[in-house]
Amino acid sequence: MSISAKKLTRLISVCLLCALFSACNVIRLDLNFADDRKFESQILDQREDRYADIEPMLLNDEIIAYMQEHVTDLSSDLTIVDKLQSLLFDPAYLNIEYDDKVTRTAVQTFNDRKGNCLSVVNLYIAMARYYGVDAKFQTVKVRPSWDRRGEILVLSQHINALGRFNSSTVYVVDFTPEITLQQLTANIVDDREARALYFNNLGAESLIATNYEDSIAYFKNALFLDSDLSIAWNNIGTAYSRLEEKATAEYAYQKAYSLDRSNATAINNLVRFYRQKGDLETSNRYAKAIERFNNRNPYFHYNLGSIAYADADYETARDHFSEAVKRKEAEPDFYLALSKTYEQLGQPVEAARLYQQAIESVRLAGQIYLPSNNKVRIVDERTILRPASAGFSVRASPL
Repeated sequence: MSISAKKLTRLISVCLLCALFSACNVIRLDLNFADDRKFESQILDQREDRYADIEPMLLNDEIIAYMQEHVTDLSSDLTIVDKLQSLLFDPAYLNIEYDDKVTRTAVQTFNDRKGNCLSVVNLYIAMARYYGVDAKFQTVKVRPSWDRRGEILVLSQHINALGRFNSSTVYVVDFTPEITLQQLTANIVDDREARALYFNNLGAESLIATNYEDSIAYFKNALFLDSDLSIAWNNIGTAYSRLEEKATAEYAYQKAYSLDRSNATAINNLVRFYRQKGDLETSNRYAKAIERFNNRNPYFHYNLGSIAYADADYETARDHFSEAVKRKEAEPDFYLALSKTYEQLGQPVEAARLYQQAIESVRLAGQIYLPSNNKVRIVDERTILRPASAGFSVRASPL
């Protein structure tokens, strides 16, 4: 049975069989890094949560009354999950819209009827737990997506909610079900870690708004909650750099990399840091490491291929898409892009062969990541194996 290109594209956005980084895909650099007591005491200087009065998952009386009015069938966890999905996303109810500019609490998300992934997950998990339904935070790697905000580049990462119905079945509630998630990159995080991500996001938003002192306070709180949060170390490094505290910034970037050897953002910031410092030898060494890292990353080649395709440079697009397939064979989008490229190059036979491979990849993906209705999906637990991070990560240099 044939599948139209439009339908195939839609299926590819839902059914996935891919992993962003293999276990060995790290940036190999020897920074001669060691924890420094002076910088650690400067950054990790809290003994308690400075924002204990902020409760991202608090439900107020208005929300509880709204839930009690509309959630009337409590016969099963699945029934409750389906109804909560309707409350959050259906036009007849809250109809929450995506807004990635501000990270909100559950109450703010309810009141504003909009929020980013973390905001909505805060609200959903609080609602589900109110009814005794199992619900946890789950970070998931997605394809890298950069957004320029003023002079800062923001890398948005992803978080959703996961719960268990029984010993063999789990569900996922995701605000953006069309997003291209990566197989084997999901990681359940506890409430404290999720709270750290919340304050990391607030810090990034303050940084974007050039409120550097506020951003540092938020990042410090995130690191108090989770001192191993690599993206928060990177972000606080950018804040210190903007305040001209260069030594502290350098330490924070290096710490971020030491905690996550795939943190290209931290190394990019170090490239720029040493270039501005005039240490071109170190800057170039790190830049070459990033180049090698990118060349191993299939999605880097996919992005370059997409740019070339948009410029009608189909031979260059073919080369990059082919490299992406070579480095990651189980990604439907790569085959579909390569198929379209061969069409433009006047090679319909090869285009048809690659199109069939895209269909086969979608079929295999459907066995691993099964969509149900709307924002709720039933997921085979084989996809939940590897760690990832979520939130905002920022850098000051161009891509």
